Amino acid sequence: MKNRILKNIDWSVVICVLMLITIGCIELFSVTGSSNYNELVKQLIWFAISIPIVCIIVSIDYGVIVNASKVLYVIMILLLVGVMFTKPINGATSWYNIGAISFQPSEFAKICVILSLSATIVRIQKNGKEQINRPLNLLKVIIVFAIPVLLIILQPDYGTAIAFCLASVIMLIVSGIDKRYIIAAILIAAIALPLLYFFILPVHAKTRIDVFLNPDLDPRGSGYNVLQSKLAIGSGKFWGMGIKNGSQTQLGYLYPQTTDFIYSAIGEELGFVVAVTVIILYVVLITKSLKIAKTSKDNLGAYIAAGIAGIFIFHMVENIGMTMGMLPITGVPLPFVSYGGSSLLTNCILIGLLLNISGRRNKIMFGE
Repeated sequence: MKNRILKNIDWSVVICVLMLITIGCIELFSVTGSSNYNELVKQLIWFAISIPIVCIIVSIDYGVIVNASKVLYVIMILLLVGVMFTKPINGATSWYNIGAISFQPSEFAKICVILSLSATIVRIQKNGKEQINRPLNLLKVIIVFAIPVLLIILQPDYGTAIAFCLASVIMLIVSGIDKRYIIAAILIAAIALPLLYFFILPVHAKTRIDVFLNPDLDPRGSGYNVLQSKLAIGSGKFWGMGIKNGSQTQLGYLYPQTTDFIYSAIGEELGFVVAVTVIILYVVLITKSLKIAKTSKDNLGAYIAAGIAGIFIFHMVENIGMTMGMLPITGVPLPFVSYGGSSLLTNCILIGLLLNISGRRNKIMFGE
């Protein structure tokens, strides 16, 4: 059984992840020298911790893991409520600090929501796949992801909240939701977005949108980071300025260069070649995730893999897009590349689930 699982695993997923982590660590080595490489060392420690966890996840049938989703979901909700009473960091109550360890519950919530949402959809579709289109059943699904999304918005962490929404939408599309619901959701979003901007979003969130539309509006204030980011990427040209040689990166004009804007640092110091390689690796990873969903042995595996693909799609597009000034800045990290223990561990667990599904898959289509 174990040999069959190892044989069926899509090892290209592992290769893509290892290459992304390597590129991230190389850039962390370049930008953290002044701090005795503390962030690089911590990143490597978190990666080392992630390896046995991924191995354990792969060894357990994902159906067994999903059976624990109800308990995990309740724990997640309690953590998301409790974090709102912690001390704010950069204006957001998103972190628990326990001694030298800090973690972000909204990152681990991604795992719980994907598992819980997949289990909910499968239960609804026991009497037929079309059951997902019944309004009451659809409401149950919406509630499962709406509760954590609202709690994350209250932190506030709009980027992660959007990631949840996109992953949930992709899972619903894979589950066979009627197109009329998708059209209705698009119309509601089109109406709601202007209302959110004028009446609900806080000042700092509105400012980010204004700066996105016109970075020169406040070049020394809110528009500073995106202008420096675009300058850094452009300065790298084809081959880059070299490790520890980036002007914007090494002189501290680019901030935060280890998390939100690490792609800008890569573009400046490693150049166009490596920057494009990063994008290609994500495209391959996402494509493979969708293929794993398509060939899963059952709908449960398909929904989990599709949700994971949705998380990676949003994080890649949003992070790289904001560093280029093509999307508003939301503070979303670049998976496997940006510094962050919670993010790295969560993404590795998601990869573990993908490998788990791919190892037990059959060559079938959605719903067959």
